[in-house]
Amino acid sequence: MVASRMLVPLNAGDALLEANRQFYDPLWENARVVAPERFNTWPLVRSLLESSRARLEVAPGLNPRLPIAGTRFVDMSSAAVAKLLDRGADATVGLVGRLPCADGAFDLVGAFDIIEHVDDDDALAELSRVTVPGATLLLSAPVHTSLWSSFDELVGHGRRYEIGDLVSKLGRHGFSVESSAVYGMQPRTPWLLDLAVWSFRHRRRHAIWLYTHVLLPLAAFFQKKLRLAPGMIDVEGVDEVLLVCRRHVRRLGA
Repeated sequence: MVASRMLVPLNAGDALLEANRQFYDPLWENARVVAPERFNTWPLVRSLLESSRARLEVAPGLNPRLPIAGTRFVDMSSAAVAKLLDRGADATVGLVGRLPCADGAFDLVGAFDIIEHVDDDDALAELSRVTVPGATLLLSAPVHTSLWSSFDELVGHGRRYEIGDLVSKLGRHGFSVESSAVYGMQPRTPWLLDLAVWSFRHRRRHAIWLYTHVLLPLAAFFQKKLRLAPGMIDVEGVDEVLLVCRRHVRRLGA
């Protein structure tokens, strides 16, 4: 989708990273930080804060779900990091597959809409490395490979997940799913998805303005209440899930 400026061929992971960088950097340069209290994840996040000693959110862009104060943020976009810093955040440029964080540094981690964009084994290994035993991981991801669309390509997805595969992969990296919920703000109407794709490919400047000033505020306003259920929900007819995961006291296979 995006031509590389490098003189050597990119591998699949690097190509995906470059595609994401070229999509999100212009988006975040022309957007503003949305407060985490605006999202339906806030009641869940707020319930976890009192018991949290140190927290991290990876790849928040300008839509952090964890509180700006007291959270460490790591994002690949320098534009997003600069705006988070302007809001007083502890933010640094970095990749989820190579986090600039110490082992066992956090007991609450947010990884919303990220593992589908990257090498997920590297990402989950790093998320496991930087969490303490018993830590909570809030993770979201799109599900059902049959739902793959041009919108997934547009926003830089590398894959969609079958839920059993995702749960197994989390387990191999030391996480178990404690509860889950329907999640996501992607348009459900096919013609809206097609319009979004066409607009970003052919009228990017106007599309970015529309997204940041109209679509995102409306989507946040009309979000349904997050309804968590113990274990794994039935994902039939679901586009994206939010998982509340617990890091095992001992990593599996250790």
